[in-house]
Amino acid sequence: MLIVAGVGPGNPKYLTYDVRTKIEEARHILAFGRVANSLKIIREDIIEVNKVEEILNYIDGKKEILLLASGDPNFFGIVDFLKKKGLDIQEVLPGLSSFQYMMGKLQKSWHNANFLSLHGRDENLENIKSHKLSILLIDKENTPNKISKELYELDIRGKIYAGFNLSYENEKIIMKNIGEEIENISSLGVVVVENEMD
Repeated sequence: MLIVAGVGPGNPKYLTYDVRTKIEEARHILAFGRVANSLKIIREDIIEVNKVEEILNYIDGKKEILLLASGDPNFFGIVDFLKKKGLDIQEVLPGLSSFQYMMGKLQKSWHNANFLSLHGRDENLENIKSHKLSILLIDKENTPNKISKELYELDIRGKIYAGFNLSYENEKIIMKNIGEEIENISSLGVVVVENEMD
């Protein structure tokens, strides 16, 4: 039996009550390093995995397993991967996504946003041209600085916000004009693009 739970942007205070209860009660818990480390204050016995494929080694259908995923597991998350591998998921518990947290910090509405994930994926930034607001998940290859430069080369102008280590003590949010240099603080982050469309 597999339950997948979103743990939010990182800081345990953003766990939903339901997810926290499941963490306290579960017999077997799997999580990636960052998630496992941030939740050690709740449970010391979380099994840390480093690659998505490692999860498959623990799942045999007999054990009740709680798999913890950062953000929301249905938003560019692990649920699709597990289903493609043919795994039967009993329940998915949502979590606060890092982009939702970021938009709250910026006090900006996101209901008409264009969403892209550059976290381990290749995406064409060209489609940002046709959207006033785009929200991107980033990784160590697709940094805010790289995105800023590429958008400028595509003749996209406006504001770019980069949020790093969101919800942690070392959180930092930077606002720049598209094309300007952005310091790469962490590979853990979200970029928001406000396109000045005609």
